[in-house]
Amino acid sequence: MSKDRDKFAVLHAARRVWAVPAIHGEAAALARLHMNLAPRLRAGDRLVYLGNFLDRGTHIRETLNDILAFRRWLLARPGTFAYDVAYLRGAQEEMWQKLLQLQFAPNPREVLGWMMTQGVGATLEAYGGNPEQGASHARDGAVAITRWSGSLRNAMQAAPGHFQLMAALRRAAYTDDNKLLFVSAGLDPERPLSEQSDSFWWGGGVAFARLDQAYGGFSQVVRGFDRAKGGIKTGPFSITIDGGCGFGGPLVAACLVPNGEIDELIEA
Repeated sequence: MSKDRDKFAVLHAARRVWAVPAIHGEAAALARLHMNLAPRLRAGDRLVYLGNFLDRGTHIRETLNDILAFRRWLLARPGTFAYDVAYLRGAQEEMWQKLLQLQFAPNPREVLGWMMTQGVGATLEAYGGNPEQGASHARDGAVAITRWSGSLRNAMQAAPGHFQLMAALRRAAYTDDNKLLFVSAGLDPERPLSEQSDSFWWGGGVAFARLDQAYGGFSQVVRGFDRAKGGIKTGPFSITIDGGCGFGGPLVAACLVPNGEIDELIEA
């Protein structure tokens, strides 16, 4: 899997792994969760954020600021390294990256309209844009769209660390003993890890909860977002830890041990 180093995060020598599911721009809940999590961290613990930091909530910038601030606090602790924390791409981050390249879409107005139905509007507004403006530029052609998307990119780059965080997102994360695999929303059981493509953020559904055998040799596949909003679920080969944050539910975090069991569950 070394050739996929830029796509996947590897959590080395993890005694436990804390997983934070979809946040959806709920900065206050994330701040509370970080406060609850900090005193529980032990030597050998690793941390993975399972995507969908953006979307829904009205405090997108504050959410990313808090993620970055907690990273700085972690790295200031003795014995903690940058690769001990992983950040995954969710559907919202994927859409935002595509929106910043909207000029390359064959039908930008339709693409933008669909993105708005999926919740990208909150992130758009957080960086100074609005859908009406985008639709207007889409009608005016590629040059106008390029200028508009460029202004959004510039706004994100002006927020310290935001653009860099988006650039550091990985498709999935796994422990170096190949026991735990972490994804945003799901995967295609019929495809190997290297060929999942967008299944990590658009996959899932009933098939995920019904995994009837270990995927790729991993003991458990852990995801952080369930479109069906079915709550926290554990199965023999899959775990969903989405508490419904952004949709009226709490933000949770699960601590997993190498055999795939949940050692601790906290919420904010």
